[in-house]
Amino acid sequence: MAKIYYDKDADLKFLKGKRIAILGYGIQGRGHALNLRDSGLEVVVAQRPGGPHHAQALEDGFQPVSVSEAAREAEVIMVLLQDTLQPEVYRTSMVQHLKSGKALAFAHGFNIHFRQIEPPKEVDVFLVAPKGPGSLVRELFVQGGGVPSLIAVGQDPSGHAKELALAYAKGLGSTKAGVLETTFAEETETDLFGEQTVLCGGASELIKAGFETLVSAGYQPELAYFECLHELKLIVDMIYAQGIQGMWQRVSETARYGGLTRGSRVVNEATRAEMRKILEEIRSGAFAKEWIAETQAGRPVFKALLASGDRHLLEIVGAQLRSMMPWISPQPASHQPQAAKVKQ
Repeated sequence: MAKIYYDKDADLKFLKGKRIAILGYGIQGRGHALNLRDSGLEVVVAQRPGGPHHAQALEDGFQPVSVSEAAREAEVIMVLLQDTLQPEVYRTSMVQHLKSGKALAFAHGFNIHFRQIEPPKEVDVFLVAPKGPGSLVRELFVQGGGVPSLIAVGQDPSGHAKELALAYAKGLGSTKAGVLETTFAEETETDLFGEQTVLCGGASELIKAGFETLVSAGYQPELAYFECLHELKLIVDMIYAQGIQGMWQRVSETARYGGLTRGSRVVNEATRAEMRKILEEIRSGAFAKEWIAETQAGRPVFKALLASGDRHLLEIVGAQLRSMMPWISPQPASHQPQAAKVKQ
């Protein structure tokens, strides 16, 4: 069994007296910055002026500076920018400020693992990856808990990179829940695999396939939405709290038998073979090269797929039904599909 680190295993003294730069004040950045500050650590935020994140940082009591200024002033630099932005920002605003005694940190290992960023050898490099969105990182901290995190060490010239990572995780509140040590490679590859095959890609395609099957068979789109998307949250909440076996104990016996005997017909050996192929694309670096090239080309495939999703009947029906349920938090307007009447 892997070793799990908790509060007793981490000491904030390794970060006391050090200035921590949080690069980017999006959802993850805000959670990190506020939790670290509330843990008694010195935090400086880097965020471009003019946007909503800059205004939020000011409202939260920070005085945002440029990436270059933050990297120059800080001893620990946590990079929370988008993966595709990090290499250019690193080259133009960070690398000249990296020297012995400093530490460069990440919440996802993509750019270190795929060598888009190669820090100087005299700089500590570590990873602290909370296993949850920044909003939850903050919410659970305020409640006195924490989100579990992964830590990894990429470079350790100081001999204290692991202690720094554990102290950082403790500042986030993660050592209350548990911190698992891993590597940059393992974190990156498993994170990408989970996103692509289960959490984002697999789940969304399964929902759409179920919805389309019912609608094409003549069932009402609204009913198909409730059965294949809306109720999924109830099941996921049970799995989250009790595990898969706990979920089976909390649904009807009919649902239990039907799911146990039919689920493997949907996710079958062909599905697993495709999962293995996707994992190999990740491990070989083929996916990383594809994503980097897609970004450099202006993201035509990415944009087309998002636009196609907005036009899907599932999204149109869903937007209408959710508008009747005001207790569900709305999506940002920029991500709302176009409203349209559903043809019966």
